[in-house]
Amino acid sequence: MNYTLNQLPERTQKPREQGFTMVMDKGLSVREVEDFLEVGATYTDIVKLGWATSYVNPNLKRKLEVYKEAGIPVYFGGTLFEAFIIRNQFDDYRRLLDTFGMEYAEVSDGSIDLNHDKKLEFIRTLSQDVKVLSEVGSKDAEKIIPPYKWISQMKTELEAGAVKVIGEAREAGNVGLFRSTGEVRSGLVEEILTQIPFEKIIWEAPQKAQQVWFIKLLGANVNLGNIAPNEIISLETIRLGLRGDTFTDFLDMDNVDEMFKPEPKVAGKPGTSMPRG
Repeated sequence: MNYTLNQLPERTQKPREQGFTMVMDKGLSVREVEDFLEVGATYTDIVKLGWATSYVNPNLKRKLEVYKEAGIPVYFGGTLFEAFIIRNQFDDYRRLLDTFGMEYAEVSDGSIDLNHDKKLEFIRTLSQDVKVLSEVGSKDAEKIIPPYKWISQMKTELEAGAVKVIGEAREAGNVGLFRSTGEVRSGLVEEILTQIPFEKIIWEAPQKAQQVWFIKLLGANVNLGNIAPNEIISLETIRLGLRGDTFTDFLDMDNVDEMFKPEPKVAGKPGTSMPRG
């Protein structure tokens, strides 16, 4: 850091299991990646190439090299996995991961109806070669999955070999964990946390209000995903209580200087600043 401030929450250091930040690359150029990494590499744990953008993005190989040179793992979005699966090309997908030297893969079923046992089989197979992130939840806003099913799927997918499970929200943050307005389905989140260790979950939270909500609930070292590259510094300030949204959340208010404590109320008429003589 550039200078010293007291009473900041302790952030975990890379490689992190908690306080994990997943950034979504929706089609950055190589130069844009270089610019992003200049300021964001320290705070970025992994990058997802959103949905199937890797199929059409020019200079993919060079872009992956730039991320690798910065020590940032990259993986293809789950929609690309689903595009291969629905075309019965799972072996081709495995070869794709090998061709590009991918260390991670995402297994999801947000856009297709995939038998859960089959999904677990894909996780087991892929986890022999790469680290698997499995996504739970649907991209269909009309499809509401009850909490017990979220919990059951997260448990079995972790048992099948996933290193972390991802709570679906899409890049807009308006499905799955969230209502169409972007409001957190708080009851769902709290129920999931009664059964699944919080360090094993990456919560997709692209909107600032969603990031603030999770940080207030679970602290500075909550795992968050689908963060835009240009929001990575902003998110880190929210994690540290250095933005208005979380400004006092990590302060010991008992030790805050007297000058910043609210003044005691003075008896008298409302709006009276001085007693009358």
